Amino acid sequence: MKEKKTVLVIFGGQSGEHEVSINSADSVIRALNIDKYDIETIGITKEGLWYWGVRPQEWKEEKGRILSHYRQVTPNLNPLDPKFITLDQSELPHNGKCDIIFPVMHGPRGEDGTIQGLFEMAGFPYIGAGVLGSSLGMDKDRMKAVFREAGLPIVSHLTVLRDEFVQNRNGFIDRTCREIGFPCFIKPANLGSSVGISKAENIEELVRAVEYAAEFDHKVVVEQGVKAREIELSVLGNDIAKVSVPGEIIPSKEFYDYEAKYIDTGSSLIIPAGLADDTVKKLQDYAERAFHAVGALGLGRVDFFVTNDNKIFINEINTMPGFTQISMYPKLWEASGLRYSELLDELIRLGLEKFSDDRARKLS
Repeated sequence: MKEKKTVLVIFGGQSGEHEVSINSADSVIRALNIDKYDIETIGITKEGLWYWGVRPQEWKEEKGRILSHYRQVTPNLNPLDPKFITLDQSELPHNGKCDIIFPVMHGPRGEDGTIQGLFEMAGFPYIGAGVLGSSLGMDKDRMKAVFREAGLPIVSHLTVLRDEFVQNRNGFIDRTCREIGFPCFIKPANLGSSVGISKAENIEELVRAVEYAAEFDHKVVVEQGVKAREIELSVLGNDIAKVSVPGEIIPSKEFYDYEAKYIDTGSSLIIPAGLADDTVKKLQDYAERAFHAVGALGLGRVDFFVTNDNKIFINEINTMPGFTQISMYPKLWEASGLRYSELLDELIRLGLEKFSDDRARKLS
């Protein structure tokens, strides 16, 4: 009988998307085939403390309070013996080791390359993009610069730093009116799940929206509003990637914000999206190019705007998209013929493939 692989699912974290991570991890754990995998877990609090063995559903029910029987752990930074150790020196299942880590984490300190760098230093195989791909996929400002360099169509935008806005508010307003206009969307540069995003129809709303977004990040992106359909595609692979059928979001609110995604059930997903064949092919080509442009690996969801006259604008890539049973990423693959549990199998295979490739590189 083939030996089971140990998959360590890590969730939570110091992010505005902490709760989304918990829901995603709960779905992943339920879908992993227990005949193939031993499943271990680590929950990270909003304060950044790591606890072994806590399950997402327990975490939710306890409102994030960690009970005394959960042990605080830390990675042992020894790439020759990658494992986790407890702070109280007690023993862990599998001696704190695993075959691969699935960091089901969204947003800063989870999806932005920071935790990926920690795994690299400690010698752990893990699922998803590496340091560069994760950080580029998280930062909307740098992401757009890379997309532009790759020849991908993006909407007009500008970036303002928090201190720059405070010191030269009138200059920023003038530039926005001149280069972007209204309506426009204001977003924290380094956050996902539509956290901190607002729409502005005038100067007063613009100022209020920038002040709000700056509470989440020191860098704020202002994008020109485009009247368009919201289309998303899922990408799967490493150096060679494949792309799913497209799906369309019909938001219950004026735009697809955090509440529309996770709280208000009025939003709907249309899979596959009703698009002409040539538009679908162009979207799939753009999605694959975007995936490789930022250096993504494993998985990514690429979001687009498609106007009534079939103009396409790429919005962003998410290198660790939402992973609940109703999230767009797995649903698009299901519609493309890959079931949720099979998708997880493939992600584990791709993560191990990436690790093996990294280990084969010459160091001198």
